[in-house]
Amino acid sequence: MMVAAALLVWAFGWWLNVRLANGPNAENSLIKTLIPTIFGVTILIVWELLVRAFEINPVILPAPLAIFERLSMEGPRLWADFQQTIIKGAMTGYILGGLAAFAVAILADRSDFLTRGILPVGGFMAALPIVGTAPIFVKWLGSDWESKAAVVAVMVFFPILVNTVAGLKDTTGMQRDLMRTYGAGYWPKLFKLRLPAAMPFIFNGLKIATTLALIGAIVAEFFGSPTVGMGFRISTSFGQLALDMVWAEIVIAAIAGSAFYGLMVLIEKRVTFWHPSQR
Repeated sequence: MMVAAALLVWAFGWWLNVRLANGPNAENSLIKTLIPTIFGVTILIVWELLVRAFEINPVILPAPLAIFERLSMEGPRLWADFQQTIIKGAMTGYILGGLAAFAVAILADRSDFLTRGILPVGGFMAALPIVGTAPIFVKWLGSDWESKAAVVAVMVFFPILVNTVAGLKDTTGMQRDLMRTYGAGYWPKLFKLRLPAAMPFIFNGLKIATTLALIGAIVAEFFGSPTVGMGFRISTSFGQLALDMVWAEIVIAAIAGSAFYGLMVLIEKRVTFWHPSQR
């Protein structure tokens, strides 16, 4: 019975989304929001029904209602984990890494030697596994959020650096000749021509770094953390077979990551409204 209900819910959700996506109001912003919402709710309902139908052990896969119940029961603890991991670790590291990457990009832009030397090193450093660097920073800076912020800063530094350096070179010869005709020096050319032209590249690096920041902060907590934090909670809850708590932390991380990425997209649209990709 539950299986049939799950198939029916899936079929109805599919039919409704097809009707909305191909309807006359498909380009309406409300419809664009409604389609993924219906899809997500359909998956949750089918998930719940199938877990109940096959009586899946909660240790293997908890039901969505059990996860939401855990979210409501553990609000204060989850909020403390969120503050420790996202606000202190991820956001601090993201800001520090982004500012450092931007400063180094400006220095590299003024020197061909630095440009040719930093970018290959950046590619090498970006390929370093977090499971290798995180224990080192924990050993250096301790187990609190400072070491997690350092891991995040290193992870986001090179994507932002590479995109910023590439963006600063994305101007045409005619544009540069025009600024030269006006007698503009390096800094006027940077702020009035090259930096605005580089904004799509910079935001591309910033959007890539949003997901890296969250991953870095959470994974780094597996290698040393005080008794608070999302990575710490996932590790200990898994050891206690409290999979509903693990999924609760995953839900919060997914929501935070999506909101962070969406914020970057919103700022990008406001800043680069002139770019063809935003029209």
